[in-house]
Amino acid sequence: MSTSTLETEIDELWERKQNGEIDADSAGEDAFDTLEAFLSALEDGEIRAAAKTDGEWEANQWVKQGILLNFGLRENQAYDYGGVDHYDVLPLRETDDLGARGTRNTPDGTTIRRGAYLGSDCIMMSPSFVNIGAHIGDGTLVDSCDTVGSCAQIGEDVKLGANTLIGGVLEPVESAPVIVEDNVSLGAGCRVTSGFVVGENSVVGENTLLTPRIPVYDLVEEEVLYGELPANRRAFTRFVESSVSDHDLFEGGAYKPAVVATDLETGTLEATEREDALRE
Repeated sequence: MSTSTLETEIDELWERKQNGEIDADSAGEDAFDTLEAFLSALEDGEIRAAAKTDGEWEANQWVKQGILLNFGLRENQAYDYGGVDHYDVLPLRETDDLGARGTRNTPDGTTIRRGAYLGSDCIMMSPSFVNIGAHIGDGTLVDSCDTVGSCAQIGEDVKLGANTLIGGVLEPVESAPVIVEDNVSLGAGCRVTSGFVVGENSVVGENTLLTPRIPVYDLVEEEVLYGELPANRRAFTRFVESSVSDHDLFEGGAYKPAVVATDLETGTLEATEREDALRE
């Protein structure tokens, strides 16, 4: 099925679902075939939940609608995967195709939901989880205890440090998901949520929270940003004085978290290089 045909069929199903003309009980074989073709297109990387146009990331609304339809037009049921029984509206993703392109997921704890894409030469360490609609580029490392949320777009040669959370953004359909561009390194314990965009080649210190509600003090351009970290930055958490610092209940002042972004130094880049042995 071509992408244009698939988009048309998803649009039609979405309209019928919104108008109350179809639900999980009444959806027939044709609707199910469309939903299956849609999930396969996501897994093959033929369609994505977001795209970069004229330098800005925008959600592909019809793709997010298709993901929501896969929940709204399916019934909860029992599944077995790897000898583990579970109940869900979607099965887990088959991984037979990963080995052929050099991607590996270590045993006992790597979970990939249907509709997720993993590129070539990726590594998923146990335990880790990749949700529906997520797109993970070639050569990316998803380390232990990482979660990649629904529709998140992760670039090529990205390192997600251990215990990193990439938040999911599924609704509303017009909202762009979390974006981590190419060659980014996120330190252990980082959190990236609510459609935040991490610019390419950036290095983010461990335990940094990147969310549109926390300001990014860009010392390179000397400006305060929200919702994005520019490309080629080294970022880390600092605390700045809060507007309630002079409250009687606080002794010594009150502070709120912020992110400070500086120039990316050569030494920082060298420190984040992955060992070649990981790829052999």
